[in-house]
Amino acid sequence: MTDSNAQSEQAERESAVLLRRRAQGVTEVVLNRPDKRNAFDDVIIQQLISAIAEVDADSETKVVILRSEGKHFSAGADLGWMRRMADNGHQENLDDARQLARLMECLNQLRKPVIGLVQGAAYGGAVGLAACCDIVIATEKSSFCLSEVKLGLIPAVISPYVVRAIGERQARRFFISAEVFSARDAEQFGLVHIVCDDVDAMNARCNEILQQLGQNGPEAMEAAKGLVFAVSHKPINSTVIDDTAHRIADIRVGKEGQEGLSAFLNKRRANWIPESN
Repeated sequence: MTDSNAQSEQAERESAVLLRRRAQGVTEVVLNRPDKRNAFDDVIIQQLISAIAEVDADSETKVVILRSEGKHFSAGADLGWMRRMADNGHQENLDDARQLARLMECLNQLRKPVIGLVQGAAYGGAVGLAACCDIVIATEKSSFCLSEVKLGLIPAVISPYVVRAIGERQARRFFISAEVFSARDAEQFGLVHIVCDDVDAMNARCNEILQQLGQNGPEAMEAAKGLVFAVSHKPINSTVIDDTAHRIADIRVGKEGQEGLSAFLNKRRANWIPESN
């Protein structure tokens, strides 16, 4: 092994958040603290924000996978971090909370499709991470918990995303009770889209979805994601109707829209589809 390869592997081991680029425009954002059950603190939050910003700006990245090393997706907040914050004043806690809120916003607003892979425990803020992903695949044995009230706290900054994912009715129960709920419950609530038998099956299902997404125009997927935000919880009035008309007209005359329509009408492969598909 060369010195540079050894240094690269050492840096990867020391980094709490990894970026791994796969073939065909897929980039993984990986939580890499398996010995700590991928619990996060202020340093990891900053690393996640930086990683998300990097993949969002990367023109080669078409799809993002958020996943974790080890047996658990994330146990939520690191105990040492919580102890430090308990000793800080209100302003320090406010600044800290705003960084977690920024992480959730950055992940939620990431323009590329985001697939979340959840195994083992997803507790506290990790439920917020899952809620901010576009597609969530979990294993049968994964479990979820909004555990904050057990510590005399509340799931404040993740609440806008979790409530939208599971609905107000379920949020009222699980924010208050801190009960653990299963992957099947999470699927029923809308937090999880697909439940698989184990990690191998989850990874295989993820690869199937990647193949499906590879058929789609990257710019169209970005625009479709933005469309959901544009119309969600909005009254269907003249403003929304006109906005949606402008959106489809804009994309029809755009380069990718023109290519997609031409490929369909001429029964050929669109230029964004990899040969292997």
